[in-house]
Amino acid sequence: MRAVNARRTQPTPDPRPAEAGAAATPLAEDPRRRLLLSGLRCFAAQGYSKTSTRELAEAAGVNVAAISYYFGDKAGLYRAAFCEPMGAPEEDLARYNGDHLSLPEALRGFYAGFLEPLKQGDVSRLCMKLHFREMLEPTGLWDADPTFGIREMHEALLRVLCRHLGLDPAGAAADLDLQRLAICIAGLGVHLHVGHDINQQLAPGINDGDGQLDLWSDRLVEFALALVRSESERRAQLAAATSAPPARSEPSR
Repeated sequence: MRAVNARRTQPTPDPRPAEAGAAATPLAEDPRRRLLLSGLRCFAAQGYSKTSTRELAEAAGVNVAAISYYFGDKAGLYRAAFCEPMGAPEEDLARYNGDHLSLPEALRGFYAGFLEPLKQGDVSRLCMKLHFREMLEPTGLWDADPTFGIREMHEALLRVLCRHLGLDPAGAAADLDLQRLAICIAGLGVHLHVGHDINQQLAPGINDGDGQLDLWSDRLVEFALALVRSESERRAQLAAATSAPPARSEPSR
């Protein structure tokens, strides 16, 4: 798929007169906001390629021309839905990127970025779901603009793991087992969003209320620590095996 970009075409004639019969509510008075929210819901549920402009317009209660008027095209609406609601990624990075943090503290900060949106309602949860869908079904948006923070968050997690495993961060990119460890740790948080609805069906109440989400924080940290311990032990065993002197053969008789 071509890269989704921020290109704005020249505005088409204002489509708002077609909505003159809409109810005089703040939501009805802001068709751009309605489009943004409909885009967030549709793209998060179906992905970019399976969502049509007609579907987006119908979900927002506007005509199709409104998409080009407010966002340039479908790609512009996707980019706005991806970027605008969540704010800057620096806030999440600051939770776990400090050299002074212990590994449990860093992991708790890392998972806070996954759990807090679940406490903040549907829009925040859909934003996270859309971000993770972009990871699973990339449109090229991340490559076109690296400021979205996903790469930075992954690289920061690699640095955390290097620090606590005693590894040189300069070699992190080429250390595929370290990359696998980071992806698995992040995957624990990703699935809380990507699999949110089915998780609720499999285990009703597992995400209901702040108390359950706080318990998730404790468990995610414990599970991630177990992954790190396992990788540390594997590396220690490998180092011991490769540094051990060769076994002496018995002399032939």
